[in-house]
Amino acid sequence: MQAWQVRAWSEPEGMTLEDGAVPEPGAGEVRIANRAAALNFFDILQIQGKYQIKPPFPFTPGAEAAGTVDAVGPSVTGLAVGERVLAMTPGGAFAQYSIAPAARAFRMPEGMDFPEAAAMPIVYHTSYFALTRRAALQSGEWLLSHAGASGVGMSAIQIGKALGARIIATAGSRDKLDFCLQQGAEHALDYGQASWVDRVKEITAGRGADVICDPVGGDIFDLSTKCIAAEGRLLVVGFAGGRIPSIQANRILLKDISIVGVHWGQYVKEHPEYPAQAQ
Repeated sequence: MQAWQVRAWSEPEGMTLEDGAVPEPGAGEVRIANRAAALNFFDILQIQGKYQIKPPFPFTPGAEAAGTVDAVGPSVTGLAVGERVLAMTPGGAFAQYSIAPAARAFRMPEGMDFPEAAAMPIVYHTSYFALTRRAALQSGEWLLSHAGASGVGMSAIQIGKALGARIIATAGSRDKLDFCLQQGAEHALDYGQASWVDRVKEITAGRGADVICDPVGGDIFDLSTKCIAAEGRLLVVGFAGGRIPSIQANRILLKDISIVGVHWGQYVKEHPEYPAQAQ
């Protein structure tokens, strides 16, 4: 088979397409003949050597794939050769074939195509985990979704709307703001303009956002603490903005707010049954 290989830290363009052996599934695993794979921000960081997980060279990146089950390992039940699946792979999705734990491979819904399916597992599970288990988002609450045109931001808009929340999204261009509105946001604000904090307060009649989903960090995190509601939950999802922020504890105390970590991958390691429950 062919697979994209990383032999030294580089930009994605520095990967090489190489021939290799088709992997064999072990106990509890399936082999997938890939039809699509998703490229996430953390994949780019991993290729660059900037991610917290650094596989030994050479390695094939990619943690989301969609295709057909090509082989099943011992003790696998519930999936059969030929079934269309989307899956979370422990790396290796940027290849013609990849291995996934059967517990993290799911049948694709009818009518869903392979690119759509490959884009679902991590970002949608992350947002669902963040909004339901970590933030306990309630119907009627205001959700502020930063970077609303990103994978996590978009899925947070869609899932938040399905949960009955009222949605404000932020993004950095007119096209992205329009995209956020198309996904279900009631309001879309340019977070490149300092007025977005005041606009959040205006939209919420002075209350602020009950839940803020922040995959950006940096200045966006700092400013979010100025427009969060009393008893609000600020979800720390990532640091795409580059700077890892900090907060003075008195600001947490004065408004009874919660700063809530969202590390879906670690949670799944500790609770391997969770993806099936969330699916």
